[in-house]
Amino acid sequence: MTGNNPLKRKTLPFSAIIGQDEMKLALLLNAVNPAIGGVLIRGEKGTAKSTAARALADLLPEIEVVSGCSFGCSPDDPELQCDRCRERYEQGGILERDRRRVRVVTLPLGSTEDRVVGTVDVERAIREGICALEPGVLAAANRGILYIDEVNLLDDHVVDILLDAAVTGINIVEREGISLAHPARFILIGTMNPEEGELRPQLLDRFGLQVTVGGITDLEERMRVVETVGAFEADPDRFLEVWEPEQERLRRAVVRARALLPGVTIGRDLTRQVVAACLSLGVMTHRAELTVIRTARTIAALEGRDEVLAEDVKRAMALAIPHRMRKRPFEEPKLDPETLDSLIGGDDIREDGGGDNEPDDSPSSGGSDGDGTSGRTGKEREQVFSPGDAVDPGAIRPAEPDRVIRKASGRRKPVMTRRGGRSVSVRQGREDLDLVGTVRAAAPHQRRRDRGALALAVEPGDLRQKVRRGSAPVGALFVVDASGSMGTERRMESAKGAVLSLISDSYIHRDRVGLVAFRGSGADLVLPMTHALDRAALCLAGIPTGGRTPLAAGLLKGLEVLLSEQRKNPDLVPLLVLISDCRPNTGSGGSIREEVVRASALLGERGIRTVVIDTETSSPSIVPLSLGFGRTIAEHAGGRYYRISDLTAGGIGAIVRYEQGLSVESENKYA
Repeated sequence: MTGNNPLKRKTLPFSAIIGQDEMKLALLLNAVNPAIGGVLIRGEKGTAKSTAARALADLLPEIEVVSGCSFGCSPDDPELQCDRCRERYEQGGILERDRRRVRVVTLPLGSTEDRVVGTVDVERAIREGICALEPGVLAAANRGILYIDEVNLLDDHVVDILLDAAVTGINIVEREGISLAHPARFILIGTMNPEEGELRPQLLDRFGLQVTVGGITDLEERMRVVETVGAFEADPDRFLEVWEPEQERLRRAVVRARALLPGVTIGRDLTRQVVAACLSLGVMTHRAELTVIRTARTIAALEGRDEVLAEDVKRAMALAIPHRMRKRPFEEPKLDPETLDSLIGGDDIREDGGGDNEPDDSPSSGGSDGDGTSGRTGKEREQVFSPGDAVDPGAIRPAEPDRVIRKASGRRKPVMTRRGGRSVSVRQGREDLDLVGTVRAAAPHQRRRDRGALALAVEPGDLRQKVRRGSAPVGALFVVDASGSMGTERRMESAKGAVLSLISDSYIHRDRVGLVAFRGSGADLVLPMTHALDRAALCLAGIPTGGRTPLAAGLLKGLEVLLSEQRKNPDLVPLLVLISDCRPNTGSGGSIREEVVRASALLGERGIRTVVIDTETSSPSIVPLSLGFGRTIAEHAGGRYYRISDLTAGGIGAIVRYEQGLSVESENKYA
């Protein structure tokens, strides 16, 4: 329960949470069987994700731990003991014990690798001259619950470490002079808002289960939520007392299921159906069927049975399979009941992995079928084109590191960082101290220093801090030509196909994206910079085509938007992607060419990385002919120029080699 400490945070009881049955089931299954591998809870803010994760601890029985052990080792099970406790246990020593409730350890956003794994205790090393470990988050979470809010905003290498420990149950610490292993067995709960960016598929696969939660739409259910929370806030102690019998019922169910689980069996025929279903759905990772079987056995145990039924498997697949299925970006992972019924428990079991359940690869349409429909009346007919063929975004992906020190919070561009990321060197400083670097700097001066009782005399000038390399977020602004000339030869279809491919790439890398469209006499910000990349795709599909081509206005609008974003977030790496035939025919009154050149030069002066994708097509010839200003823009902006045909499968290999510096051939070869 909550104890009598008035400062201790009281949590709404798990059994009192209204709705969200799938989320509560996934959490209970992991409470019974942590080997399932944790649960990832996706959903918008305010949908009880954090409340449910924290409330789960109250359903778990108390545990016995070795007194004074930083890792919460079991006094009776050598498999759950650190090196020191196991050595004492095997020598027949008596391990004193304490009894305590299961802890919920929350991983702070922005945690470094040292904070997660553990590192050298700098103070003891300097004062006592010994290498002692300062335990990290994994040590505190052992035999408890590790809760990661906004897991999709963590650095990928930190998520890798956490998921490795969750799977193996062991944390290995190898730091300056220390090599130690300790148990790290915990129930892993991650929550995320998909609008803020996605996890890579490789990381998604490491979570055993995934559920998607949303706001309750039923009026009466929402009324119950309001009344329940109101009663809890008015008198928490009384509320907890009222719900205690239901909490105790769930506690007994968890304990009973844990005892029953080892004896639960699943038939070979049912196992075969699970494997065949995974193949039919195109799921290649072997974790899929392993997790389904573990989850199905746990469902049976939770319901008091010693044999798995087909219905258990269906429920398990709904939790363990969708996030492992291949899908198009912006699609919600799901597995409908009709598909489950056809795969499990039926007579026709497919084993060829072929599949009618592959995602549809046809482009999403936000307007007409490609012939276009009029968006509004005017002197020139407007058309709305569907996206055309996809392109490979790898050719324009920012890859080279820069030397600007930023905060590492993205995945895309390697940069030198203040915090987060991996340590690559040291420099003089007092923040994020590097022990080895500090000791090395101080060691040559020990003979002439008065050490007193210290093992090492360190002066301020000896202090060294870590220099880390991480990834900064990219702000990708797509400046799209929506003028009438883009309707010629279906250029707008190709342009939208290119932009949709680049947006999909940004979706994976957690970039912020925005859309500027220019036509007629000016340029408009169609979509402000956002992480909600599904909105970008919808806005792109609905952009109409028609009117004149104010190219300079589009470039200046893009510059304005990116500079505004940089003022809000100085760590942002700005990227402007121009999609146009680069043939302006209107300006602000002066020379059209001079206006375009001035706007392009401003992009270069302000450090905006610029990529020009020219949609103009030309007839095959020895020297491809371009009538637009694409090369001029790229030259004056210090950016790169590509023809849209270069970004297809045929020409992408040469461009990627050129971009990576592996080819010395001229850029003109690919123009």
